[in-house]
Amino acid sequence: MSFFGKNIKKIRGVKGLSQQAFAELFDLKRATLGAYEEGRSEPKIDTLIKIANFFSIPIGDLLTAELTVNKLLQFKDDLTFQAEKVEKEELASVPLITDVNSGEYVKYFDKKNFINDLPMMQLPLNLSKNFRAFTVSNLEMSMHDKGLYPKDIVVGEYVPLAIIPKLNNGDLVLVLVKNELILRRFYVAKKEVVLRADHKNIDDKTFNLADVKELWRIRYVFFKRLPELGDPLEDKLLFLEKEFAKLKNKM
Repeated sequence: MSFFGKNIKKIRGVKGLSQQAFAELFDLKRATLGAYEEGRSEPKIDTLIKIANFFSIPIGDLLTAELTVNKLLQFKDDLTFQAEKVEKEELASVPLITDVNSGEYVKYFDKKNFINDLPMMQLPLNLSKNFRAFTVSNLEMSMHDKGLYPKDIVVGEYVPLAIIPKLNNGDLVLVLVKNELILRRFYVAKKEVVLRADHKNIDDKTFNLADVKELWRIRYVFFKRLPELGDPLEDKLLFLEKEFAKLKNKM
């Protein structure tokens, strides 16, 4: 009896392949592979050659000696080769503040364990920077059917407290100030911060700069609804064309 069955079972273990996956690689039935591994059957010569070539293992080694894990790791196979060529991309994990956890965030924003337990968004962002995602919960940043609506998500980049006064007036920011988490436009005057909504019926909020605990400048927005994709000029021309057509029909 050869060592073929034991060896292919060990190969599967090292390569992380199920019996079904291994069998499909070589056009075998799963039951047939099981018979090989249990020593109830021996492979045909063409199957033996395929497996030996695929894993770059000498046929003699497959048949006459029990392969060790260390020896198997020295062999190159197509699966390993492909895996080595694929560049694995690491995405940034961005903590998400929602309606459910926003109250707790105000209390524990500086606790690492709490931040790590927040829901995470996986995004292709700069891994060297710090981001925070926030779920919009009101209409303060909406105007004339445009802007941000509840369930939209904004992603902000952390701004160190020391450089907050250098931000551009009008930047959209997420601010933790006193015991409030506020999403508005930022304006600074001397030692005061003015947070202004886009909605015309919402009053400004003014705080001392020293009251700001955290500030995130909004860099990305994910809309829950499909944003308006039409060209305003094109829409107006289409409207005028329809109106001219109506006038022409009346003449």
